[in-house]
Amino acid sequence: MEDYKKEFVDFMVDSGCLKFGEFTLKSGRKSPFFMNAGAYVTGTQLAKLGEYYAKAIHENFGDDFDVLFGPAYKGIPLSVATTIAYAKLYGKDIRYCSNRKEAKDHGDTGILLGSKLNDGDRVVMIEDVTTSGKSIEETFPILKSQADVEVKGLIVSLNRCERGKSEKSALDEVSDLYGFPTAAIVNMKEVISYLYGKEVNGSVLIDDKIKAALDEYYAQYGATN
Repeated sequence: MEDYKKEFVDFMVDSGCLKFGEFTLKSGRKSPFFMNAGAYVTGTQLAKLGEYYAKAIHENFGDDFDVLFGPAYKGIPLSVATTIAYAKLYGKDIRYCSNRKEAKDHGDTGILLGSKLNDGDRVVMIEDVTTSGKSIEETFPILKSQADVEVKGLIVSLNRCERGKSEKSALDEVSDLYGFPTAAIVNMKEVISYLYGKEVNGSVLIDDKIKAALDEYYAQYGATN
């Protein structure tokens, strides 16, 4: 596993974003882990988060894009932080763009904030985590209605590696449905492998008990790929 991925796992834990225990997800599933991107609240955290996203984007999609689109609301700070980091790390200015939940009818009018979209723009979409693909289902038509853009891919912070509506992961379902590649900074298989038995801040986050719970969870909900 690449060093930046290991650093990102440590960063998720230190930020209180990734927790292990017993959680009930919005889907109703009982999960032994929980990821909350809302825990990134400081300037330092957002700066680091943007750098991890930028590295993952560069590794998976290269520089062949013009706009980073973050769906409202969580995607707004993600797109801003990552465009700043991308310019710093790779010397390329990427425009950021997000949607509004409701169109603005005065001043800077329209459904978009940040950069406008132009025909021919190459767009990478950015999200925190995709569990069902619902947000992409809502925002993809917005993108296509604003201009004749080419979506180069979708990047998320964590691939949960669990089934979506089929036996495949939600990320793979998005890729199959819309025809663009998807990627994550890190996936749960990598997280588990890295943290199992590892002491972090004086305690082992994934001990034998949590590992057994994770194995049971993925035996029931794990994606086939």
